[in-house]
Amino acid sequence: MRNAGVLARSFLKTTVSELIEKKWAVLSERGREAAELTHEEARRLVHKLAGEGRHGLCIVSNEAAHRLSGPAVPADVPNLPIRA
Repeated sequence: MRNAGVLARSFLKTTVSELIEKKWAVLSERGREAAELTHEEARRLVHKLAGEGRHGLCIVSNEAAHRLSGPAVPADVPNLPIRA
């Protein structure tokens, strides 16, 4: 059982260190909003964009964002108006 505690501490240390690395990206229905963020920066961007009415927001690794999305769409570019 002692090995389980060592493994858990090792996993937690690895997980926390990954959260502070700039290895996260934010995706929306428009594509990649930003990349090379810490997880906290990504979380704050998701909150900001959700407040602006952006949809389909998620935080993924930079690697996943590169595979899943096309060119980056900067987060400061406004949404296109909805046509009736």
